[in-house]
Amino acid sequence: MDRRTFLSGSTQALGAAAIPAAEGAAQRRRESTATGKPNVIWLFADQHRAQALSSNGDPNARTPNLDNLAHMGVNFTNAVSGFPLCCPFRGSLIASQYPHRCVPGNEVLLPLEQQTIVAPLKEAGYQTAYFGKWHLDGFHERTGRAAMHIVPPERRRGFDVWAAYENNNSQWDSWVHGGAGKDAFHYRLPGYETDELANLVIKYIQERGDEVKRGPAKPFFAALSVQPPHNPYVAPADFMSRYNGARLELRPNVPPNADVQARTRRDLAGYYAMVENWDWNVGRIRAALDQTGLTFNTHLMVFSDHGDMQGSHGEEHKRLPYEESVRIPFLIGGEQPGQYGARRSGRFPVPVNHVDIAPTTLGLCGIQKPNWMAGYDYSHYRIRKDAPAGEPDSAFLQCIFPGAGQNLSKPYRGLVTRDGWKYACFENSSWVMFNLNEDPYELVNLAHHPRYRGPRRKLIERLRQWIADTGDKFPVPEDDVTS
Repeated sequence: MDRRTFLSGSTQALGAAAIPAAEGAAQRRRESTATGKPNVIWLFADQHRAQALSSNGDPNARTPNLDNLAHMGVNFTNAVSGFPLCCPFRGSLIASQYPHRCVPGNEVLLPLEQQTIVAPLKEAGYQTAYFGKWHLDGFHERTGRAAMHIVPPERRRGFDVWAAYENNNSQWDSWVHGGAGKDAFHYRLPGYETDELANLVIKYIQERGDEVKRGPAKPFFAALSVQPPHNPYVAPADFMSRYNGARLELRPNVPPNADVQARTRRDLAGYYAMVENWDWNVGRIRAALDQTGLTFNTHLMVFSDHGDMQGSHGEEHKRLPYEESVRIPFLIGGEQPGQYGARRSGRFPVPVNHVDIAPTTLGLCGIQKPNWMAGYDYSHYRIRKDAPAGEPDSAFLQCIFPGAGQNLSKPYRGLVTRDGWKYACFENSSWVMFNLNEDPYELVNLAHHPRYRGPRRKLIERLRQWIADTGDKFPVPEDDVTS
């Protein structure tokens, strides 16, 4: 299959988030119910921190489409990346296993025997598709450029449609591959990565809409994974022109150091341009759903693999347990026919973790979570039904193999609790502890403060229980103010 065949019809321009005309809405709703089961689309960016949404209070962010999705749907305001690094998050995402059981570091192959979310979806009759960054095939960058690495069909985990790449940090020189045998393809995207991958998803949505119009069609699950706003911080020129680093409002925990502030302002200008471009493309995808009659039967799940420090505490990028690194956006929107009275919206401060996204997806589809999945199903916050027993009181944080990076050389374990505490430790040594309710910017480290020995003991014991319950191994400290 050549590039022109695969791209046919994919670059049709679609404006952001069209509002359905009243006279057409009823017809679109009728068409959307043809499959019976709801569709689900994952839309996830790389290094998009939860704070970088205007609906979450960021004065610099321009995210009208994501804000609309948050206001009309559910916004899990305390969602975290349990291991804030690309590959471990992605393994936990599709396998609902903690990183020490599937992908413990970057450039590690997801075990071939590991079951993923694809199996229960296909058993329930779903078509499945994956677009964009994969980063689970264990390719080592030191042996060549990952964008040129072809993930073999047998390692694509059963997705019916695949137009993806292993890894690539060059948004203007991005490649995708897929197919097999005479239908195999590998080509360079003709424009900016986020725009072009959104084009492919829009084409896929248009094809599903055409199937529904022709008669009974399977429901679908599609995943779009884009590299932006991961560094390098560049976006199309019209988006870049809207941000001047000197005028951006920095978070209060960016230290008043001239070099840190200069670097942060430079990087943030490109970062916010990338976020706005991502938001615009989310709007295009929502418009495509509306125009194809699929809006009223499709759940949109928007999240990120981890955040980005962007100068907070003087640090860059990810891996760290600070809020800017671990806190991710997690929104669920879309419509469900005949369920308007049962649909929920609002902001929920529950500790959603990366292992919970797959079970929650299945819950939205009415599919029972398999016993092998470790996560919790939070779908009852979006669709009214009985909550499963055992809702977590906290989210477990891990950094098993920190990988190459400038900000961390040791593994750690930690947790964030539903009532606003955070704790992380190195082996046998407390590291950080914050009361996020009183100190949201994590300016006062209580990890060695004698006055907080009681809360610290409880956090250490809860962390010890997380380690035991998940089969992890890590020597947490005995509580001692000198540890």
